[in-house]
Order: sequence, then structure tokens, then C-alpha cells
Amino acid sequence: MEHLLAAVDLGSNSFRLSIGRVADQNGVKHIYQIDRLKETVRLAAGLNASKMLDDESIERAIEVLGRFGERLRSFHPDRVRAVATNTFRVARNVPDFLPRAEAALGFPIEVIAGREEARLIYAGVSHTLPVSDEKRLVIDIGGGSTEVIIGKGDEPLLMNSLYMGCVSYSRQFFPDGVVDNYSMKLAEVAARREIEVITKPYRKMGWDTAIGSSGTAKALYAILTDSRLSSGGITREGLERLKTKIVRAGRVVPEDLPGIKLERADVLTGGLAIMSAFFDEMKVDVMKPGEGALRLGVLVDMAGREESHDRRDESVKAFMKRYHVDNRQAARVKRMALSLFDSLYPDKSPQDDLRHTLNWAADLHEVGISIAQAGYHKHSAYILNNADMPGFSRVDQSQLGLFALAHTGKLSKAQSLVKTRDQWLAILCLRIAVLLSRRREDITKLPISLSVKGSSIVARVDKKWLSTHPLTDFSLHGEETEWGKVGFDFELIPI
Repeated sequence: MEHLLAAVDLGSNSFRLSIGRVADQNGVKHIYQIDRLKETVRLAAGLNASKMLDDESIERAIEVLGRFGERLRSFHPDRVRAVATNTFRVARNVPDFLPRAEAALGFPIEVIAGREEARLIYAGVSHTLPVSDEKRLVIDIGGGSTEVIIGKGDEPLLMNSLYMGCVSYSRQFFPDGVVDNYSMKLAEVAARREIEVITKPYRKMGWDTAIGSSGTAKALYAILTDSRLSSGGITREGLERLKTKIVRAGRVVPEDLPGIKLERADVLTGGLAIMSAFFDEMKVDVMKPGEGALRLGVLVDMAGREESHDRRDESVKAFMKRYHVDNRQAARVKRMALSLFDSLYPDKSPQDDLRHTLNWAADLHEVGISIAQAGYHKHSAYILNNADMPGFSRVDQSQLGLFALAHTGKLSKAQSLVKTRDQWLAILCLRIAVLLSRRREDITKLPISLSVKGSSIVARVDKKWLSTHPLTDFSLHGEETEWGKVGFDFELIPI
């Protein structure tokens, strides 16, 4: 079990589970998928006009997640990552649905942003391709969103996520399954409008090879090949022939389309319209099918984290550079905050994730100063909550934003956002570290120690040190008031 990783991909059309074995070959990590589960859930089809998921779709999802959970029952939480995509991003009742989903699966579920989905998709696709200096255009048409990436080697260069997918477009333009020239043209024009927003930078960068990943591309490739509508992958001519065939029939007739899977029939037209729009708008002539996709990308990303090549660390470094963070100040705050945290949690493993967040929050707590010094913590929180941060889920970013918001000033503004006592204690460590570092000078030995029992916080401070730091003395007494407002008893004891 120690070499196995599991990825759960909760898409708008299908839910997938992949279990991979990590093998080291000449210093390079390879993922060999040893088990897969896939179930068509059509979650996006359960979204109503108010962006609420209906009960039937939710129950379907819960049942599938329960089955996935049984397969994963013996896995350690550190070796499973579940990611949710577009429908989870847009559904308004996800906060109510998500706890049930996590309970059924038995593991946390990350609702990832569109660009993070694009990054992981490219990681999965590139992992299955031979080493090459070619630039690759990867298009992944999902149920509710479409990710478009240009990359070279293992590095994505351009990434975008467009709000259109095979399920949503099939529902919108072909709701009763009937297809004619008008509805097909309407769907294509709508897709081209979405695509034209990104066309210019993609054409400017250019690419050598176009690759289609995931269900729609694989379905089109199989149909075009088995129906002999195309002899060289997904081609412009093949797509036109397929459209003509379907329009003449007036609907998708599976018996007339060799290569089609029955569960794909209801959403084929939406995916076909989107793919045709890409070929027209971005001047693609031929596209190859790609094997890797989001779930493999998640496995690759997890394997990288095990090797300490965590993409999140790279994102943090990039943000520190972009927002001109004072590296020395960030380092001293981080050193103190983690020291205090470790004193409260001597057995680190149960709180490893929280410690990682505290580590990154210490690095990034001052990013908002690049906007304005006044209220910079609010600017920091906004940036960390809303910026594209490769490797971070929305949950990760919301916790980073929370720590940035609460690291100074009034604690009451963060009270409604804090979910656990452990989060409060991490915030306590960060606040004390920032407070002690206000003069931006290194402190060789921490003059303070913390102990917490229940809702009682005791801060013991070196009396001699405190007498020479009256501003810090004043600020620490202010903490007594702030923590009292959020239900803690903070006692300052000079020793």
C-alpha cells in the first residue's frame, strides 16, 4: 500500500477514481495505474436556472461516492486526493452538499479553480507523452467547463478554463435531443464567442501538436475512426461529416455511430459543437487523442509532493517575488510562528496540513502591502482568496486568506470564518510572531512561550526583555482584549 496513490475526479459529467503505483526508474517517477472506476453521474444536468443542484443529482453523487469510499477504505488520508470541478464551483448549494459528499467518500474534497484544473490536466497529459521540445495545445472538453493549455515538456505556458461543456451545451442547445442545422450552428457560434476571448494569445504563442483529452475527445476519435469518417485522428473534415450525419438523422442514433458509448450519446452534440468551434476559431486541422487527464495529473502532483517538489511551494515563491515581499521579514515571522506552533503540537503529524498553511501564510502575510500599507492585511486576504495559485485548492486559499486577515488587527472580523480551535491556535502563533517582529530585527531567542488548555491561553514572557520593549508590552496586553472577544481567556504572565 505504501507505493499506492489514489485520485478522485468529480467532474460535471462523470466521477472517476484512479489508483496508481509510483515507481522510480533511473531517478524519474512514473505512475502506473492499477485500478480505475468510472460512473456517469451527470451532475451538471441537475443544475437548475438558479444554479441549485436538484435532490436527484445529489443522491446519485452520494451513492457513487459511497462506492468509491469502500474501495479507498484502507488508504491513508495523505495518499488520497479528491478534486471537484466546474459544477462544484458554480452550484450555490455546494456548501450544504459537500459535507455529505465528504462523509460518503471518507476523505476531504477540494473544489479546485479552473486554472488549477487546467494545470493538473496538462500534468496528466504530458506524463503519458514522450519527451519533446514541441509546444502542445491541449483541449479538454468536460461536462461543464473546457480547459485550454499550451505547454512545452512538463511545463504549462498558457492556461485558461472556459465556462462551457458537453453537458451544459447539450442541455442548452439540444434539450430534447433533436438536432438540426440551426441548433448546431447556434451552439457553435456560442462556443466561438467563448473561445475568441483567448484566441489571440494562443495563436501568438503557437503550437506544434494539438491533443484532445478526456471523454469528448476520446468519444469523437472513436466515432470518427470506427465510422470511417476520418483516417487521421480528429480532423476538420471528419467533424463536418459527423455533424452532417447527425443533422440528417435529427438526433444521435447510437446504432448508426460505431465507436460511440451509450452513456456518451446524450451529451455528444454539445461536445461536438464545442470541438468544431475550436477547430474553426483556433485554426486546428488535426488533433490527436491524449491518454492522460485530470485524475492522472492529480496522481503526478501527489507524487511530486512526496518528493518535496510541491507545486504550492513554487507558487508561494512566485507570489513573494510578484508582490515584492520582504523575504527576511517573512523568514523571521515564519521561524517564530512555526516554533510556537510546534511547542503547542509536539506530535506534528495530525496537524501537518495546518502547519503547512501556517508556513505559507507567514511567507505571504504581507503581499497586500504592495497595494497599500493601510489595512494591508485585508488586501493580503483578498489576494490570497482570489488569485490563481497553482497547486492550491479553494479550501487551501480560503484558509491562507483567513490567516492573512487575522494576523493583525481585530480578531472579530475573522470569527465567522474560523471553523476549528486548531485554526485559532495557528492564528495565535502567527499573530504573536508578527507582533514580536514589528521592528524587523532578528531575535536570537524567543522571549515568549505559549500554553493552551481548553479556551485558556497563557503567554509567559521574559520580564527583563519585556521591560526594554514597551511597545511589545502594550501590544501583548492588547491581545488579552482581542482574544477575550472571540471566547478565549488570554493571560500574560511576566517571568
